[in-house]
Amino acid sequence: MVSVAALAQAATPKVQPVDYVNPYMGAISHLLQPTLPTVHVPYGMMRVYPQRGSYVDTRINGLPVLCLNHRENCCFNISATQSQRLSHVINTDWDNETVKPYYYSVDIDGQRVHAEYAPAQHSAIYRFTFRDKEPGYVVVNGNEMTVSGSEISGFQNTWGNVRVYFVAQADAVPVKAGALHHGSITADKTGHGAVALQFAGNSTVNLRYAVSLISVDQARASLTAEISTFSLDKVAEQARKLWNDELGKIIVDAPARESDLKVFYTSLYRCYERPVCISEGGRYRNPSDGKVYDDNGHKFYTDDWLWDTYRATHPLRVLIAPDREVDMINSLIRTAEQDRNHWFPTFPSPTGDSRRMNCNHGVAVVADAWAKGLRGFDLGKAYDYTRRAIEEKTLMPWQGGKACGVDSFYHKNGYVPALAHGEKETDPGVNGFEKRQPIPVTLGTSYDQWCLSRIADALGRDDDAQRYLKCSYNYRNLFNPETGFFHPKDKDGNFLPGIDYRFAGGLGAREYYDENNGWVYRWDVQHNPADLISLMGGRDNFCDNLDRTFSEWLGKSKFEFYSQLPDHTGNVGQFSMANEPSLHIPYLYTYAGRPWMTQKVIRDLVHEWFRDDLMGVPGDEDGGGMSAFVVFSMMGFYPVTPGQPAYTLGSPFFGNITMKLAGGKSLRIVAQNCSDKAKYIQSATLNGRPLNRAWFSHDDIKNGGTPVLVMGERRNTAWASAPGQEPPSALPYPAK
Repeated sequence: MVSVAALAQAATPKVQPVDYVNPYMGAISHLLQPTLPTVHVPYGMMRVYPQRGSYVDTRINGLPVLCLNHRENCCFNISATQSQRLSHVINTDWDNETVKPYYYSVDIDGQRVHAEYAPAQHSAIYRFTFRDKEPGYVVVNGNEMTVSGSEISGFQNTWGNVRVYFVAQADAVPVKAGALHHGSITADKTGHGAVALQFAGNSTVNLRYAVSLISVDQARASLTAEISTFSLDKVAEQARKLWNDELGKIIVDAPARESDLKVFYTSLYRCYERPVCISEGGRYRNPSDGKVYDDNGHKFYTDDWLWDTYRATHPLRVLIAPDREVDMINSLIRTAEQDRNHWFPTFPSPTGDSRRMNCNHGVAVVADAWAKGLRGFDLGKAYDYTRRAIEEKTLMPWQGGKACGVDSFYHKNGYVPALAHGEKETDPGVNGFEKRQPIPVTLGTSYDQWCLSRIADALGRDDDAQRYLKCSYNYRNLFNPETGFFHPKDKDGNFLPGIDYRFAGGLGAREYYDENNGWVYRWDVQHNPADLISLMGGRDNFCDNLDRTFSEWLGKSKFEFYSQLPDHTGNVGQFSMANEPSLHIPYLYTYAGRPWMTQKVIRDLVHEWFRDDLMGVPGDEDGGGMSAFVVFSMMGFYPVTPGQPAYTLGSPFFGNITMKLAGGKSLRIVAQNCSDKAKYIQSATLNGRPLNRAWFSHDDIKNGGTPVLVMGERRNTAWASAPGQEPPSALPYPAK
């Protein structure tokens, strides 16, 4: 068998998709969170990454056991050393690190210990090579740990009163084992904190382990079922195959440049980090009530920041993994079913719904899946729970309570009222730091209510469909026709004076916007670009405003700008490539009859901001939210409006892309003459018929198909630019 180290580093005769993945891409952040080099199997509960702040940190704080929530809430810790200075968690240097999606290795403890790791679904295996003759030690840290012979078991409590259980088994009998107390191994077999095992020097020890949210016995059962061997190479080989099976659902040929392949497959790998499957032996612990339920053959998933992932990650899964997407929607429904208020979740995780950011975009996941033909979930229940979340739960950002006074105002008047700068907040339902965020909450809820209207229509609830369709136009209430921006308005219906759309709103612009400024939220009408074009005075004015967005000066030095707007990075003018509300903006040119501008801007943005290097991600990558934009954009199309079964064309980066759909069908996108310079569509066909519009419907491709795009170096301003050829927007405003 070829060793994992050789597999990870040496060239193989046939390069497979996983070989293009670079987990280090983005490991040094531009300003806020780095993109962590995560080792796991696709959607696996077992996720780990090096225990340090970022790639530039010179020390590793022990070795990871489990990251329970995306990018946070790590549980347990393992330390390996040949030093006799033992502690619960050993901070040590690191060297010669290798990270693959399916394998990790590193030298620690002054290179005296070589640690390797490979994951499975709920379990994993470490291999420790102690290179010196002194004794080698393995320390396992948790809340309460017990050692019995070569087995360690225990638990750790974490957020939301969640207890994580742990079982580990070594393939060698330790010379000495017991609780760790004041740096020494004692005779006690149970330690409130850590236990340690001593092994002979110049030896190799394999330690396989599993975790559970149910019990120690379940962890042991998962370990037996998933890792029946102490061969790390075999576990890594199985994990590598799982990755190639998943990444191989999209095959790319004839790239314009080698680095594009690496960016593409690394971005696709990021789309599999969450949500995670927490079904264990046919059961799962529901985060809503902490009780254990049978999954009845339908895997339960959680840990999904829906504010980010509804935009493109879920729509990608609708295409390449529809059965899994149905299980994920059923998991969201079950989460709401066990919630005491029956509210659809927004940021579900193993520790409960943290209700972060703003709005209730889980409704978009449901509406999009149903509009694209997915079945197998109870749409009536989903409608009830999403409606409750929008009408009964507060709309206020980062709050999980019942509707407050500001919510009542929105439902009565169709907008969230803003406070004047410096005006004291009087509503106790508003988060003191996150503020009201009146523009994104009004615009985002308008979109959510449009999604509700689509679900109500599918259920035959005509009155509800019409009512929510009318609500979906609430964004109009904050549009300032004199400036062409969405402008904060007070409770009396007056636009606040003196608003600078670049800097108004304090830290993160939260008093009026959120993380991004008014230039970004100027375009946050995903469901109805046609109406936004009308509000701005037509196609030419709309495109002029888009042009200004990509060219407008920051207005301050970078230091001052980012001191106030640290999430608003990846700037091209006032556009922020680093934050999710910007992702659809480049595609809006196509709605106004200028698809060639979308083609140019998409090519520029991806090559400028996503690169195969340590700073190759422009901002926070929230578990696939941004990476799915890259995957779609490099394939040449994008779901601008989840809930609308249509895809807007951009500019494919590759000559041939084959996406494997359900039932053995394939979507093959052919971009003839594609190159770095030949980024403009000259003409197109779909399944052999002329395509004179820069979009196609889900029905056009759901059974497979072949869009053929003829590319060229000069923009074709005649193709797909006439009125009537633009992608679809929301239905017309309903009659009173």
